[in-house]
Amino acid sequence: MISSQLAAQLYSIREFLKTPADIAGSLKKIRAIGYQAVQLSGLGPIVEDELAKLCRDTGLTICATHEPGDKILSEPHTIVARLQKLGCRITAYPYPGGIDFGTLESVKEFCRRLNVAGRVFHEAGQILCYHNHHIEFQRIAGKPVLEIIYSETDPRYLQGEPDTYWVQHGGGDPVAWCERLNGRLPIVHLKDYTVLPDNKVTMCEIGNGNLDWNKIIAASEKSGCQWFAVEQDICPGDPFDSLRQSFDYVKTLCTR
Repeated sequence: MISSQLAAQLYSIREFLKTPADIAGSLKKIRAIGYQAVQLSGLGPIVEDELAKLCRDTGLTICATHEPGDKILSEPHTIVARLQKLGCRITAYPYPGGIDFGTLESVKEFCRRLNVAGRVFHEAGQILCYHNHHIEFQRIAGKPVLEIIYSETDPRYLQGEPDTYWVQHGGGDPVAWCERLNGRLPIVHLKDYTVLPDNKVTMCEIGNGNLDWNKIIAASEKSGCQWFAVEQDICPGDPFDSLRQSFDYVKTLCTR
């Protein structure tokens, strides 16, 4: 892993992305921390051309996006056009809102729809990924739903964006999942996992928790990972400070 592969997932600073002026100022702060790439998520209204120019002018590559799940499934061509305007090849299905994980049949139907949408992205030279939370670790027919999702979809049409915190929170092994997605892992979400004094678990700045980052990074690299996106949905204070702490730690793991 090299430092130019580190990206800030902008959902972490969503409260500072309400207007184009907010976005411009926040991108400058992200670049000043040292990040050279961003994953777009949680932004307020802004046209793609303006957003792409802001990122270029700030020296930030748009490595990936998150898009509404229903739009990915029902209007994939719309998202393809958006990615082309942004100069970006990777997007991710963010969360299975409204999807029935109650039966194997309903999960397989979801997989069919992901495959159909993913083929549209593939034929446009783009990549559709799946971003997991812990909900995908409920078991159907003796297997975690996430395992079924990947086994029932074509690797050409659906690739992985595993979230290390949510894998751990669901009872999975982040290292094993990065290994399992060998050849199917263009991007990974780096998010640490810790236990508070009241015994509640929460996410935290990378290096302040319990995940084995050397093994996670090594497994991701071996699986062909291109982008390492730092994300922290919940921060104890200023999210820019949290992103800085995480960047400073992860940079120590970079070869250059």
